[in-house]
Amino acid sequence: MHVGRATSRGLLVLADGTTFGGTSVGASGFATGEVVFNTSMSGYQEIITDPSYAGQIVTMTAPHIGNYGVAGADEQAARPWCTGLVTRSMSRHESNWRSEGSLTAWLQMNDVVALSDVDTRRLTRHIRARGSMPGVIAADGTVAELRDMAARLPGMEGVDLASEVSTRTPYVVTPERPPQGRVVAIDLGIKRGIVRELTGRDLITHVVPAGTDAAEILALDPDGLVVSNGPGDPQPLEGVVATLRALLGELPILGICLGHQVLGIALGATTFKLPFGHHGGNHPVRRTSDGRVQITAQNHGFAVDFSEESAEGFTSAYGPVEITHVNLNDHTVEGLTCSEVGASSVQFHPEAAPGPNDANGLFDDFAAVLRRA
Repeated sequence: MHVGRATSRGLLVLADGTTFGGTSVGASGFATGEVVFNTSMSGYQEIITDPSYAGQIVTMTAPHIGNYGVAGADEQAARPWCTGLVTRSMSRHESNWRSEGSLTAWLQMNDVVALSDVDTRRLTRHIRARGSMPGVIAADGTVAELRDMAARLPGMEGVDLASEVSTRTPYVVTPERPPQGRVVAIDLGIKRGIVRELTGRDLITHVVPAGTDAAEILALDPDGLVVSNGPGDPQPLEGVVATLRALLGELPILGICLGHQVLGIALGATTFKLPFGHHGGNHPVRRTSDGRVQITAQNHGFAVDFSEESAEGFTSAYGPVEITHVNLNDHTVEGLTCSEVGASSVQFHPEAAPGPNDANGLFDDFAAVLRRA
């Protein structure tokens, strides 16, 4: 779809017909996806390679992008997953001791359509007011052609993107020190940062495809289960939900981001689509147990839904479910636990990558649970 390099004027056209001009700094051709904005000040390479961004065009609200170049150690997957990148100003030069090249060259090499010189402030305000919507990012093409294409694009609801980004074959990552346990991670779009945090706590980590069933997971004789982050709508992931229901009470379970939403569904909750999602490294979350506020990294467009009557939790078929974390910006559910079956989850990213490390201790808590089990 995207071939060669482009240095011409480019366009971003939203499904409602709104058009933004810019300069093409990535691959030629065009790409489609849901247009979202990310408020992180840095970490653009981690964002671009985060599988949770599959099917999305990412707008960076920070005005200057690319100044410290790119480095392989920052990549969260083997390839970029966002379909396009939009910036206000793309740096012409990179300067950092870790840099292995420029962001523009890396985007072109990895076939990512990208625009610079876009009025990202106007674009962000538009999305905030109208909600995230499909769009087309293009290095060439007429406004009329792109508007027609954008108007016919489907939304994110009901689309199973997790199965598209999940590993096709299981693999194992071993810790550098003597192992102190074994976990299975269901890959719904897992970031390398999550695997790194698990192995950094001396846990052998078996990463398995999204379609792996409960019997296959138990056959690996794990001490616990992690359900990873990932892209899109959790509702179509019926097979993953069935797997979790079969494993609730059998293993300690930790859900992260999309894994949090899927665990919520398995416990009997519902989910809904947020107007423009949470994308960035500056989201304040309150821990309900003690009121402590943590600044968290987030990337999701859907959330677990609790009615006003169950604002503190609800009773599931597996025992009481409590809300453990709440977003202070919009009061959405950011964490839950069902202690009777040893299951808990958070909507944010405790591994950050990129972002703050306030919530990193959740991995310590999970490792401690495994050692007591």
